[in-house]
Amino acid sequence: MDPLPPAEVTRAEGDVGSVAAPLVRARGATTEPASAQVAAEVPIALQYNGVSHAVMLATPCDLEDFALGFSLSEGLIDSVSEFYGVEIEPARGGVTLAIDVASAPFVRLKERRRTLVGRTGCGICGTESLDQVLRPLPALEARGPQVARAALARAGSELPQLQPLQQQTGATHAAAWCSVAGDVLCVREDVGRHNALDKLIGALARTGFDADSGFALITSRASVEMVQKSATVGISVLAAVSAPTSLAIRVAEDCGQTLLGFARGDSFSIYTHGRRII
Repeated sequence: MDPLPPAEVTRAEGDVGSVAAPLVRARGATTEPASAQVAAEVPIALQYNGVSHAVMLATPCDLEDFALGFSLSEGLIDSVSEFYGVEIEPARGGVTLAIDVASAPFVRLKERRRTLVGRTGCGICGTESLDQVLRPLPALEARGPQVARAALARAGSELPQLQPLQQQTGATHAAAWCSVAGDVLCVREDVGRHNALDKLIGALARTGFDADSGFALITSRASVEMVQKSATVGISVLAAVSAPTSLAIRVAEDCGQTLLGFARGDSFSIYTHGRRII
């Protein structure tokens, strides 16, 4: 697949990413009525071939990207060709994403659902063992680009200007795809860090991209889910503005992903597979 062209950067597409909220602003001993833009957060129900799978709290923008990215990053489909489309349906109190997928992944999804029958609760929905939580990931050790320190610094300096929702509300995370030269090519935002990454993955997959042509930069901590989601689609370099968790480091080490934390300006910490950083 061809790399994403530089023209593809964050866009609102008319979706509602923020809403106005009334407030009372206090300054010293005085108060006054005011209003401010706040990040939109609504329940998003994901249905596959008419069967409910999950409900996520997310920002209701770039939902086509979210549907595709979630399907890929969670291993519900193996390729874009198995994703037939999505209908965005306003629902009482939220939004339903009616996703149409091929028969093979749908059969797998139904089998996963059967493992939950009769259970009163679960730690991670859709799983019944530790092996399923730490699902198999692609082997990334022998692939991936080399990224210069200057490229990481450049991407980090560009990203804040490409986060309109964060600038409006101060309440959203971003996930960005960056070239090896440090150009920020694509950005997605959401109140949830996982959702932002899913939206980015969906946007990249929809356009077609070479996972070895760049790196992902996220404005959150690097939890194990962020490592799993990015590694599942072949991203071999993941840089996080905040810290990684111990399990994220372990999984990144095992699958061959380069994991960076505290990526701020020209400083960062390399936790795994530092050979890609030059």
